[in-house]
Amino acid sequence: MSKTAELVITRTINAPRELVFEAFTQKEHLKHWWGPAGWEMEVIKLDLRPGGICHYCLQADGNVMWSKFVYREISAPEKVIYVSSFADEEGNTNRGPFSETWPLEVLNTLTFSEQNGKTMITLHAVPLTTAEEELETFKSILDSMQQGFGAAFEQLDQYLAAKG
Repeated sequence: MSKTAELVITRTINAPRELVFEAFTQKEHLKHWWGPAGWEMEVIKLDLRPGGICHYCLQADGNVMWSKFVYREISAPEKVIYVSSFADEEGNTNRGPFSETWPLEVLNTLTFSEQNGKTMITLHAVPLTTAEEELETFKSILDSMQQGFGAAFEQLDQYLAAKG
């Protein structure tokens, strides 16, 4: 039986839930930790409401990668549900730059729970597609996505620790 086409990551951050939620939903925080190490994030637009969009680009060594989130549900400070996709400079949905069979859209559910002043983040991500080759491409890089999100969450932890 093959692995499911679902990414699940859980991480505990040493910060209160409200602050962790803000770090995911405010551009002045996102730019300090979102994305691969060494990449600079610029948020072009962030409209945090159902139907709203976060359009941004990541840049490093002359490379530019555009992406967006389309928010479906925001329940501060417990949950954010959004559809992520690669995009162009105008915010139009594009294929991932690394694969012609990458799913156009991925549904992400982020939940935040607090215990003893720390916040547990759980991310569930599933492709919004029924195309078998897109599901297989997503499954084929689950380990890489685990590492990438793990590194981003480590950057988040360090960023929030530095804020005191």
